Order: sequence, then structure tokens, then C-alpha cells
Amino acid sequence: MTTIRCDVLVIGAGAAGLMCALTAGQRGRIVQVIDHANKVGKKILMSGGGRCNFTNTGTTAANFISANPHFCKSALARYTPGDFIEMVERHGIAYHEKELGQLFCDISSKQIVRMLLDECAAAGVQIRTDCGVQDIERGADGFRVRTAQGLFHCASLVIATGGLSIPSMGASGFGYEVARRFGHEVLPTRAGLVPLTLSGKHQERFAELSGVALPVEARCNGQSFRNFMLLTHRGISGPAILQISSYWQPGDDLRLDLLPDHDAEHWLREMKRDRGASELRTVLSEVMPRRLAVRLCEQWLKDKPVRQLDERDLLAAANLLSDFPLVASGTEGYRTAEVTLGGVETRKVSSSTMESQLVPGLHFIGEVLDVTGWLGGYNFQWAWASGHAAGQVA
Repeated sequence: MTTIRCDVLVIGAGAAGLMCALTAGQRGRIVQVIDHANKVGKKILMSGGGRCNFTNTGTTAANFISANPHFCKSALARYTPGDFIEMVERHGIAYHEKELGQLFCDISSKQIVRMLLDECAAAGVQIRTDCGVQDIERGADGFRVRTAQGLFHCASLVIATGGLSIPSMGASGFGYEVARRFGHEVLPTRAGLVPLTLSGKHQERFAELSGVALPVEARCNGQSFRNFMLLTHRGISGPAILQISSYWQPGDDLRLDLLPDHDAEHWLREMKRDRGASELRTVLSEVMPRRLAVRLCEQWLKDKPVRQLDERDLLAAANLLSDFPLVASGTEGYRTAEVTLGGVETRKVSSSTMESQLVPGLHFIGEVLDVTGWLGGYNFQWAWASGHAAGQVA
């Protein structure tokens, strides 16, 4: 079997892995990147509808979920959105801000992959695809990694294999297996940034509204996100729902403000005063999609002229519209989830170098760690920052 020697071996050719490789290569390290998939950067290519939401200018540690919330601070502070933007601009990639600090390529996510590959090539990094790992051993002189393309012998081993999200893209639990093998705890994982499903009567009430979208504020477990919600044939999706899904688990209380731009009680009193002869469904249809307004009046609200709403009716309607209880039954799972919550427990990993405190020379970066960002470019920024942190020392 062919033996390939290198200073740094990165397993995983996604965002974090490529960033780590190019950073280590720029330091003069001999770097190899291997990936079991048939091409690099698959999740980068599909992200942002093919435009890649490559960072968020407002990134802070508060935008991440972790059992150890301080862990991500060091890496994020030392490699900022501005640092990545500088590289994007140096490569002449046009981009724009969509909303809330989210930066997207004007043309294609392929440009981000091309940039990372060009930077790797300039740094002498070699990348091999279709290269599955068969075994990993650690000896006194480093790591031996047996693969389909030979035996790799390296001083530093970087695990950048991501989480379980979107298995059709090749996602697997490989990184968690490696972590456990070398004595690391892996916290329970679950799908994050994922559509929620409805069942039974809850699904039946909304079944005919697939495709309806509206702004909402979604609230659960002390968190709230204001953005669009989309009703689907299986449940609910859209940015507000994807965001809150990372904080929700079956049985948790989930509430929606269906009129986030209005004080529902004040608005209803205005309607009663100024539009008293109009049916409730009619005035509701002016501030939300008509199909939803009709369904709310059929199933939950008293559908009659607004002037006929007595005080109890009005307060009940205001409460429902501003604090609608939505009973979700589950999520769409890893199949459509954008991220994986949980992962390698970070208290035995250096926050400045991403190196294992149990096994010198072993690093974990990106999504495989118990660090999960909000929707909107934060997970890419964590990939760049954690990859850069490991690449500076590996």
C-alpha cells in the first residue's frame, strides 16, 4: 500500500476543512485533504439557493447554540466576517447583503468553492476525493490513516467531517465515531434549522393552505425570531420556523404572533370603530393572506361583523392572533435540516486551536463540534473561524 506523508491531514473537504487546509498550507505545512465524497464543497454549492450565504456581518457568540457557550468566542474574534470578506473581494467575487447582515454571492456559490480551491492550490495543498477512511491509528510519531487511496502518515489530524444533516450530500456520523474512539464525549445530536411537521387535527386545519407565507414572530423557550413562515403540505417552514426549530423539541410550547406588525388588540378596536360593518375575515384578509384569514375564522375565531365582537370576543381574538399556540409533532429530520445540533463536547477541546486536550495533534473543527449557528451565514462563519484557528497551529 502506498504511504503518503504529510504534516497535516484534513478529513473532510467542506467549508471548515478547506479553510483549515489553506491556512496550514500558507504556513508552509505539507497538507493533504481527503473526502469520501466525489467532489468538494457540496453543502457550499447548495447553500443559499445556489448563491451561498457565506457569512453574516453581525456575527457574535450570541448567534450560536452550545452546551459551552463561551467556547466559540476566541476563534470568532480572531477570524472575523471582515477577514473572509477581504478574501472574497481579493478574488473579485461580487456579493450583496440580503437582510440582517446576510451576505450572498451575486452569481453563484461555485465562486466560493473555486476561491477556496485556488487558495489551497496556491498553498500547495493536495485534495483527494472518493477517498474513504478505513482505519485510524495513533503512534508515537503521529497518526496513520488507512484509506482507499493509500496509507497517510501525518503529525496533525483534523476532523472536518460535519454533522448528520442532509445525508444525500454524504453526511455521516464518522467524526463522532473518531471522537469517541479517542475518548471524547459526544453530546446527543438532533436536526436543527429544519421544517416542523404537524399531524392529526393540527395538520388537517392547515392542510389546504400549502404555499401560504406570512411574516410572524415565532417564540419558544425564551427565544423569538421574526421573519416569514411558510405553510407546507406537511407542516410549517420558512426562516422564522427554521430559526425557532433549533430551540424546540417535541412537547415544547410554540407560539406565533400572526400580526407582528400590529398590536392585535389595538388593531381590532380600530377595526371595530372604523370598519364595524365588515366581516372579521374581510379585515383580517387585509393584514394577512386571505386563505389563512378565512381558515382562522372557520376554525378558531367568531366570523361575524367586527362591531358584533363583544369585549370577551375581542380579547380572545387578539390573544389568539398575537399568541397562537401551534402544536408541532416533530421535524422533517436530517433529510432537510441545514445543521446538526450537539456533537463533540467542547470542554476537552482548546477554544483557541481546536486541538484535543486528550490527544495531542488531533483537531476538531466546524459542525462536528457542539457549536451550531442561527440561520443566515453564521454556520459558515464558524467554519471559517474554527478552520482558521486549527490551520494556524496544525
